[in-house]
Amino acid sequence: MNDYAGQHEVIAENMSGLIFAELSRYIQELKQERKLHFQEGRRAQQHIESCWKQLEASKRRFERDCKEAERAQFHFEKMDNDFNVTKADVEKARQQAQTRHQMASDSKGEYSSVLQNFNKEQHEHYYTNIPNIFQKIQDLDERRIVKIGESMKTFSEVDRQVIPIIGKCLDGITKAAESVDEKHDTQLVVEAFKSGFEQPGDVEFEDFSQPMKRTVSESSLSNSRSDGKQESKSGKSKGKLWPFIKKNKPPPPPPSCSSPSAVPNGPQSPKQQKEPLSHRLNEFMTSKPKIHCFRSLKRGGSGPEDFSHLPPEQRRKKLQQKIDEINKEIQKESDQRDGLTKMKDVYIKNPQMGRPESVDPRLAEIEQTIEKLRQESSKFEAWLAEVEGRLPTRPDQPRRPSEMPELPTTAVNNCAQDRESSPDGSYTEEQNQDPQLKVAAQNEFDDEFDDEEVLTAIGTCKAMYAFEGQNEGTIAMAEGETLSVIEEDKGDGWTRVRRSEDEEGYVPTSYVEVYLDRNTKGAMTYI
Repeated sequence: MNDYAGQHEVIAENMSGLIFAELSRYIQELKQERKLHFQEGRRAQQHIESCWKQLEASKRRFERDCKEAERAQFHFEKMDNDFNVTKADVEKARQQAQTRHQMASDSKGEYSSVLQNFNKEQHEHYYTNIPNIFQKIQDLDERRIVKIGESMKTFSEVDRQVIPIIGKCLDGITKAAESVDEKHDTQLVVEAFKSGFEQPGDVEFEDFSQPMKRTVSESSLSNSRSDGKQESKSGKSKGKLWPFIKKNKPPPPPPSCSSPSAVPNGPQSPKQQKEPLSHRLNEFMTSKPKIHCFRSLKRGGSGPEDFSHLPPEQRRKKLQQKIDEINKEIQKESDQRDGLTKMKDVYIKNPQMGRPESVDPRLAEIEQTIEKLRQESSKFEAWLAEVEGRLPTRPDQPRRPSEMPELPTTAVNNCAQDRESSPDGSYTEEQNQDPQLKVAAQNEFDDEFDDEEVLTAIGTCKAMYAFEGQNEGTIAMAEGETLSVIEEDKGDGWTRVRRSEDEEGYVPTSYVEVYLDRNTKGAMTYI
């Protein structure tokens, strides 16, 4: 499914880089070109409208001058026919009529010229300019269509390249689906969530038909009462062990009355030969609270520190997980302590690099942290030994690397008593704890550092400055020399390097440029 999704991501990336980005850029270019064509069309339309307005103005002027010339001619003729008008007035009217006729003639010539110009512009507008603009817009749209077709072709090619891989992914999905083993999967779920409780044994028959003599005494009375309460309590808690038992049909509890074995002189019951079921159930219930449902196992939630609210098997897994986490923290703190110890030794031998006493507070803090973690580890180891002592032995169970020697019964009981007596439910380590337990844990922890394996090179480094390496544990190097890195800087300012198989030591990290191999911890550079 991951490979199948990855191929679709490849398609999406190719479409984004080869199609979407190219189309977006091309669309912006088309928008700009289309805008220019529309502006050109608006300018042509404005030009022809301006020519039309000029023609209309020339036409109205010619019409006005013609009317004025007619009125001037009519006035001249009237003045010429009138005998009462002087000759000077007639001459004046004649001159005005000639002037008007000349103006009308000029307007006519101007109107004719403007009309010819307008017809020419109009013919050029409708037969040349506008068709050219529309042709450019049509060419633009055709280029857009061609580009869309090329993009569709590119998409088909991209999709066709991954079709064989997608086919293999689908074949793998089909094969994986056909190889599903429901029995194995359900068994894994059972192993992950099984409680670890033992199934209750058969309820034995108690014979009350035999005659027996009861003696009234404080011991027998108290014993019978205590037995009755204990058995009734175990009978009530018996229904709490199994979440699938119906409330209206609980298992039949043992009789609450005194058994024949309570009478010293009575016949012996077979009950004395085997531990009662009620006692076994009571032992389970005193150390394990009620289990509500399997859903609570998945939710987890806040519980006691010793995980006593979980079933035995789940509790064992949680305790083992907690122990592994504590061991990792101890290893981490130990590495820091070793690094600071090396730094302190270097400061002692080379005082100009630093003050040795400046490292002591941090060393003391780390020692306290390690001691607390070891105490926590011992506490959880004791709880784990207690749980594994109650769980049935499994021959195929592998031995834990951090498994401690078998604890005495007294030590386990003391841990349980201390935990029950604590008001807040937390574990408090007593002073009378078995010293052999701590010695064994300390020996096992120290044995991990006895055998030092030959470290393999994890990269190379190049010396940026010369280093004399006069102190013990250091190695001299020349400027520009290349060495093999066998241990990274752990925060103390020193890197462990090797020149040959028999010559290795520490150099200041600030003096070298480190190149780690990619197949180890990733390419990193310290400058």
